[in-house]
Amino acid sequence: MADRKRLTTSAGAPVGDNQNSLSVGPRGPLLLEDLQLIEKNAQFNRERIPERVVHAKGAGAYGYLEITADVTRYTKARLFSEIGKRTEAFLRFSTVAGERGSIDAARDPRGFAIKLYTEDGNYDIVGNNTPIFFIRDGIKFPDFIRTQKRDPQTNLKNPTAMWDFWSLSPESLHQVTILFSDRGTPRSHRYMNGYSSHAYSWINSEGERFWVKYHFKTKQGIKNFTREEAIKVGGDDPDHATRDLYEAIARGDFPRWRACVQIMPMKDAENYHVNPFDLTKVWPHGDYPLVEFGELVLDRNPENYFQDVEQAAFEPSNIVPGIGFSPDKMLQARLFAYPDTHRYRLGANYATLPVNSPHATESQNYHRDGFMRFDGNGGPSVNYEPNSFGGPFEDSSVKEEAYNFEIDGMAARYNHREGNDDYTQVGNLFRLLTPDHQERLIDNLADSMQTVPHEIQVRQIRHFARADRRYGEGVARALGIDPSEIAEIAETEGAEAAPTA
Repeated sequence: MADRKRLTTSAGAPVGDNQNSLSVGPRGPLLLEDLQLIEKNAQFNRERIPERVVHAKGAGAYGYLEITADVTRYTKARLFSEIGKRTEAFLRFSTVAGERGSIDAARDPRGFAIKLYTEDGNYDIVGNNTPIFFIRDGIKFPDFIRTQKRDPQTNLKNPTAMWDFWSLSPESLHQVTILFSDRGTPRSHRYMNGYSSHAYSWINSEGERFWVKYHFKTKQGIKNFTREEAIKVGGDDPDHATRDLYEAIARGDFPRWRACVQIMPMKDAENYHVNPFDLTKVWPHGDYPLVEFGELVLDRNPENYFQDVEQAAFEPSNIVPGIGFSPDKMLQARLFAYPDTHRYRLGANYATLPVNSPHATESQNYHRDGFMRFDGNGGPSVNYEPNSFGGPFEDSSVKEEAYNFEIDGMAARYNHREGNDDYTQVGNLFRLLTPDHQERLIDNLADSMQTVPHEIQVRQIRHFARADRRYGEGVARALGIDPSEIAEIAETEGAEAAPTA
């Protein structure tokens, strides 16, 4: 191996840890003084113009969220305040890694982003069609996405880069397993679930906090392509999912999802057997069952794609009273990264565009000037606060609640892989799959890994085997690798669980 150069910041300062963000305690929130995190994401957000750096190919529609059950004991957010209440919504579905002209049928996670136009401002739930993700620390997001984009030398997709990164990042195993299962190629946007993936918090009128995860369960039923079907559809109709969504709404066949939430009492998080704020983990439904609270419906197509779908800007930092964040390190990084990339891609005044501005209330602030200011720019009103001339003023009754709970810990870069079990949930998932689904999963993996260097193949197969020995041996055989190369692995607890029913 050639001599390796030391990693530095843009200013040439050496980087001591490029794996972990700076947080208050192992589960605590991130610190703004983490200059490596900020620099990496700020640079990454400006790498490409003019399309989105991720989720470039998408489709969207308007609709509403209707509340069907009383959840006011958990949250005081007014959009959940009464049964039958409807809140206007805009949804954007997307692939993650492809460009704007890429195919809808690609093996890729799907974005599932919701903007709710509430009377207290916009509330954005920025999720995917999977309940987990490849990484658990936002400092690794630029590294991960670059492995999914085009190689800087060939301008081609590079399976070696993908599998090199995944094999060196065991936390990715859960999402990799979902991605290469049938769920990695949904039949269309209507036939998949959506998830917040991140944990958020609900705060009730008594100030009690509950950790929550959103699940939007399709009422159309889950439908997926096999690899062969996806390849054919991608060639025959690259925009099939965009077309399917538009035509279904146009003919009055409105897509619907059951809106559900998992609810974890705040104290449970302290001693739960997995870190509940780890984006690579799920909360088992046996511990925290789904609580259905509403129905999400899409019933109106945009009149202009660019105006609404292309210029839509979702950001998890958009919350309303009664909603809060969590110490999820990926969420914490996204609170900065999403609005920052919108300011770069759409300009400083992106929030004044019709699709992004509040619909049920009026925006009142002291933002002024900047590119594309088209709304009067505040007219002759004062542009500072406090003032004596009737300008907008703070309302102490809605003081920020995102962190009205105690946090402590030493500020440091905590190793998120140390002591973390990245295999048990993956093994459980593998054993839940039917034998024919397991076979397709293994075949899809082998097809993707066939051109990857042998040492990377073996390193990745060892991760599969730690989750379930049959999983690893199946991929090994499909690649023509002797399973004895992985036989020396020490099995983790649960790796030899009961066979699939």
